[in-house]
Amino acid sequence: MGRYVDPRTDFGWKFYFGREDNKILLIEFLNSLFHGEKTISDLRYKPVEQDGDYEEMRRVVFDLHCIGSDGEVFIIEMQQLFQEFFKDRAVYYTSRLINKQLARGKKGSDYYLPEVYFIGILEFDMDRNRSSGISRVTERPYFYDVALCDKLTKEIFYDKLGYKMISLPLFNKQPEELKTVMDQWLYLLKHLSTMDRLPTFLDKRIFGLIFEIGEIGKLTEEELMSYEASLKHKRDAESVFNSAKKSGEALGHATGLAEGHAKGLAKGLAEGKAKGLAEGKAKGLVEGKAKGLVEGKAKGLAEGERKKALETAKAFKEMGLPIADIAKGTGLSVEEVEKL
Repeated sequence: MGRYVDPRTDFGWKFYFGREDNKILLIEFLNSLFHGEKTISDLRYKPVEQDGDYEEMRRVVFDLHCIGSDGEVFIIEMQQLFQEFFKDRAVYYTSRLINKQLARGKKGSDYYLPEVYFIGILEFDMDRNRSSGISRVTERPYFYDVALCDKLTKEIFYDKLGYKMISLPLFNKQPEELKTVMDQWLYLLKHLSTMDRLPTFLDKRIFGLIFEIGEIGKLTEEELMSYEASLKHKRDAESVFNSAKKSGEALGHATGLAEGHAKGLAKGLAEGKAKGLAEGKAKGLVEGKAKGLVEGKAKGLAEGERKKALETAKAFKEMGLPIADIAKGTGLSVEEVEKL
């Protein structure tokens, strides 16, 4: 389990950054990401659950939701597994908060809005399925610093909405390569669970508190149970994801071989009607088998994943964890968790 609580678990992230007593850690972390663009001197934690204005609008649950000293709004998310529509989710979350800034029925032309920022710490490459084929040419491929810009001039069009994303797997700097405070933070997030002491290359003034409070041996019995459950959920989720990935790769390989064999056989047959018939039958056979294999594996995987999610949610509920946190951590709805 290591000596220190892993910040890349749901429990660890909120343990270090989601508590009023430790908010200096979140302030320091955010300031490292903004790097002089703005300076945050204080934060107020706000409710993480946001209900829709209408019954049919879905409820959203943030990991962390804070208000800065100048009234700016921050959503901070730790995302462990790849999510195909993560960018859509980030835009949706900020839109929901922006929508809440103007009172319903307010008249006049005053549309002043506070700054709104989405901070995402991701344990995957956000653009690993990039379809454009264009790679990001940058010295920091792990860091996305996004704002609304003019596409022609590249000038900032609106400077009060921003998205800062970190893809931790793409951060591979070694201790001697850490040039900025942000570098140190990312190295710590990635490696804290394997450390046994505060290394000399990390600034003790900034990171000393983490090593002081983060020892697993100092956790209460209740905190330790929550941390172990969070670790188990993280490992279970990674196992399900990796199994799905391997199954998809194996299926793709098998389908490719079958299609290649069928095409080669069809090519060797006589031309004319015989050739057309052979190709038609071969294609239908391959597509039928591939479709059946895909559907069968997808169904079995989905059922297994849901069963694991229900078991994990039930265990969390028995431990007394908040319903909203359980729903967010397992991917189930709040209603499904309440029925367990």
